[in-house]
Amino acid sequence: MPVKLSIITATWNSAETLPATLDSLAAQTCQDFESIVVDGGSSDSTVDIIKASEVVDRWVSEKDRGIYDALNKGIQMAQGEYVGFMHSDDIFADNASVEIILDYIEKHSPDAVYADLNYVQKDDVSKVVRHWKSGKYDASKLKWGWMPPHPTFYMKKSLYENFGLFDLSYKIAADYDSLMRYLFVGGVVPAYISEVLVKMRVGGASNRSLKNIIQKSKEDIRVMRASGIPVFKALVGKNLTKIPQFFKK
Repeated sequence: MPVKLSIITATWNSAETLPATLDSLAAQTCQDFESIVVDGGSSDSTVDIIKASEVVDRWVSEKDRGIYDALNKGIQMAQGEYVGFMHSDDIFADNASVEIILDYIEKHSPDAVYADLNYVQKDDVSKVVRHWKSGKYDASKLKWGWMPPHPTFYMKKSLYENFGLFDLSYKIAADYDSLMRYLFVGGVVPAYISEVLVKMRVGGASNRSLKNIIQKSKEDIRVMRASGIPVFKALVGKNLTKIPQFFKK
């Protein structure tokens, strides 16, 4: 029977956090998914951790051009009807997260789904730093800088093939670019699951330093211009809508 879901994890020297990610996958009440790990040629014990894991179905370790290159490889390896991503420092919010996703897919057959996400402390995933409540999808929100939390986004593999994979010319904002190409330009209509499905540790590449924040902003503007989204309106909305997320936990 064909697998319904492919969950791709990109790694590079991720030995500190990868065990928790794989444990989260292994603990899911529904195991009707394939786990694909694409490693960028780690020099620590990441590959040993991957080899020892019983939840990983397929993996590769080789030099790549960064996380988006790794995710592209994962999409190409995927055999599931729907594809999503579980980063090597993220975990599912609940052991039933996959079951919730698959149950919705089975009932509604959407082109894509997304949900809510909690940013959590790096060293204590029980402490919520920011609660990202996505809300129902409305294409007009995209003009205000809205986007679904990428780690909760699952889309049909056929649509990745139709609209293209991650653009490697973006170093930080390729996920934003891809979502705008799929949703705003391509007209994909994602369905919203009103539950927190993923916990994401703070300290990602986009906000790790002032330099990265500036680069992210530049890349965001490039995405907006390429997609035909009003830049000032989207930048203002993109930043203002984050503020309440720090107070609603």
